[in-house]
Amino acid sequence: MAVVKSLLYLFIYPGILFLFVYSVFCEWFDRKLYARLQNRIGPAYAGFAGILQPVADFLKLLFKEDIIPENADRSIFSALPVVGLAIVITAGLYLPLWYYNVDMTTFNSFEGDIIVVLFLLSLPTLVLFLAGWHSTNFFSTIGGTRVLTMLFGYEVPLFLAVLSPAIVADSWRLAEISYFYQRFPFLLLFQIIGFFVAVIALQAKLERTPFDIPHAETEIVGGTFTEYSGKKLAFFRLMTDIEMVVGSGLIAAVFMAGFPGGVVAGLIRFIVKTLIIIALLSLIRAACSRIRIDQVVNFSWKYLTPFAVLQLLISIFVKGIIQ
Repeated sequence: MAVVKSLLYLFIYPGILFLFVYSVFCEWFDRKLYARLQNRIGPAYAGFAGILQPVADFLKLLFKEDIIPENADRSIFSALPVVGLAIVITAGLYLPLWYYNVDMTTFNSFEGDIIVVLFLLSLPTLVLFLAGWHSTNFFSTIGGTRVLTMLFGYEVPLFLAVLSPAIVADSWRLAEISYFYQRFPFLLLFQIIGFFVAVIALQAKLERTPFDIPHAETEIVGGTFTEYSGKKLAFFRLMTDIEMVVGSGLIAAVFMAGFPGGVVAGLIRFIVKTLIIIALLSLIRAACSRIRIDQVVNFSWKYLTPFAVLQLLISIFVKGIIQ
């Protein structure tokens, strides 16, 4: 029974199948909401209200011609989309989605898993840098360099913000952190600053407006993805969608008391809470215009990092009081 449960967890829920289905749904939700915020219609023809448009786009890319630049390293160029997709799927498997009796999540939960998820979510940035670098294209190289430059801006405040609730909960295990805030939900009021820092940092990690400098079409064609086409580009797009779901799930787990209940109740709470976070990401995307790479770094170190440090100090103070 344990083997069957593990296989279901790996391949069905919250494994590969669920992450694929839900990530393309979230892409539709994001595109639809973003369009409505700009007084546009958005996806409308593939399926009801255009809900199948992301699937149609993915399938279309799978059957398009797959071109590898003549001077590119063929093996690395081809492997990076698959590696990036595998990384974000693995990160998603550590989100505690089945039960919140901590003893019942031992097969996918351990002390320090929050660090593992943050580490895994950092690796796609390196994958994108290598993808741009090994494309041997001028625009791709610039895009890859921008990806790596931005990393030094948003990564520190993101880590500080996400780890602040862990300090109050006195645990580095996602299931225990969520369970702690289910018992003491009023303590989440002291994590509001960190929540918004994490959401903005996630927006930068996903390279969404106003932080979409690494692939700014009007400046560097497509940046990192300039030379990618066909199924490789499809895998990169799917990687980004799943990364958005996993990042939103991580924020919901530590700042919104997770997803308590059994499989069904946990699924409903997971969908509702992640969609709330994605809606905030869409709002930021619709309200802001693209900024320069130096402005991203300055904004991160002048505003996001000080607020993240402030949140960390508040968490330490609250921890001292409740002890």
